[in-house]
Amino acid sequence: QVQLVESGGGLVQPGDSLRLSCAASGSAVRRYALAWFRQAPGKGREFVAAVRMGNTYYADSVKGRFSMTRDNAQNTVALQMNSLKPEDTAVYFCAASQTVITSTIRNFNAYAYWGQGTQVSVSA
Repeated sequence: QVQLVESGGGLVQPGDSLRLSCAASGSAVRRYALAWFRQAPGKGREFVAAVRMGNTYYADSVKGRFSMTRDNAQNTVALQMNSLKPEDTAVYFCAASQTVITSTIRNFNAYAYWGQGTQVSVSA
């Protein structure tokens, strides 16, 4: 079992930055791939970024603006979001998987554990 708790969401203006954090706890959590997904109102859950076995993956829509880092000593992952746009508005979820592989890393149904989500709103 893995427990995930996100923090750091808020309301910002276009062009601003925001940093999300996810604290992971549970047995052998360091063996898990960790990811960020987001869900905007009326839309499905969308892949944002993931880290697995030292490799980091990004959605095309955030590449160059978002950066995901992992701190294995603290069992946390962070998502640094720069140059935010109104279309980045969504609830952001942290997810964990022990079985995900590279070909499925962008699939939300490959992740068994989810946090409660944190709201990010980008508006002028």
